[in-house]
Amino acid sequence: MEAPEAKTTASLFLQTLGGASSTIPPMWFMRQAGRYLPEYRALREKAGSFLDLCFSPDMASEVTLQPIDRFDLDAAILFADILLIPHALGQSLSFVAGEGPQLAPPTRAADLDAYQKRDVVEPLSPVFETVRKTRERLADDKALIGFAGAPWTVATYMLEGRSSRDPSVLRLRYYQDPDFITSLMAILVDKTVDYLIAQIDAGADAIQLFDTWAGGLPRDVLKVLSLDPMMAISKAVKKARPDTPVIMFPKGVGEKAVDYALSPQTDAIGVDTAMEPSWAREYLSRHTVVQGGLDPLVVVAGGDMMREAVSAILNQFDGAPYIFNLGHGFVPATPPEHVADLVAYVRSGDWRSAKKDARR
Repeated sequence: MEAPEAKTTASLFLQTLGGASSTIPPMWFMRQAGRYLPEYRALREKAGSFLDLCFSPDMASEVTLQPIDRFDLDAAILFADILLIPHALGQSLSFVAGEGPQLAPPTRAADLDAYQKRDVVEPLSPVFETVRKTRERLADDKALIGFAGAPWTVATYMLEGRSSRDPSVLRLRYYQDPDFITSLMAILVDKTVDYLIAQIDAGADAIQLFDTWAGGLPRDVLKVLSLDPMMAISKAVKKARPDTPVIMFPKGVGEKAVDYALSPQTDAIGVDTAMEPSWAREYLSRHTVVQGGLDPLVVVAGGDMMREAVSAILNQFDGAPYIFNLGHGFVPATPPEHVADLVAYVRSGDWRSAKKDARR
């Protein structure tokens, strides 16, 4: 993939998604707003419950903007949850302290019929109000990322009724009852398209699809349960809103990431912690923009270890269209001051000196 030099525009992030390279890459972080920030914890306590926080546009917008205010990042990502779509479909959802989400799994075709008949746009209108409020408060040079969980990852929660401890159980369910699983996936594709288009219409500049549980699926099953549904969503979104870039994040798929990168529906691909940056540069950058790769735990450690890890990634992608990010989200133990050091180091350009020093 040829990488034209970035021009001065309102949003370096969006220019990079368009294929431009830059001296210092744009950056944002998965889970950049969350439990590691004291201001988030204070607002979370004020909200009462996690769902109340998600459905309060004023508070959700404030959470979305907290890391921008603190770290001056290039993009904000909507504060919401991937399970809001099941909630809108009528599946009972609660978040239990220490246990995470709790859902009532669908068991019959009649459950799926009920989901198909439900509209998700109206019940999720507070989310779109959050997008509008956030976009109004963001500077022009900051992008706003909307998002959704990919159908397979959302389905694992819906079918297991909680955070999946062993997603292979759901893979077995697919082998035993493929019609039920693919019917649920088709519903999630349609409803996710509606949800994302509404986010875009409210002011989202780009979209990211998270497929956290894509890893471990055999290639033929991966195509049915992850790749094809994600590309179907992107194709429909792009048909309706052609100027909106879509970032794919299929975590844990290894070399099968090439299948995602080759698709014209992919504007960028997020790479996880386990992926070798040199491999991603060689086999993914020729097809699409690459994003991410830094181990979030190295940010917990901070210091020289963090700077060395950052330098290794940035020097690998120097000259290519690349968005600096993590290989997964920040963990609660992350010191905010380490995030500030990380941002300052990326923006300083000192990582280029680290490359020169390594050659001596």
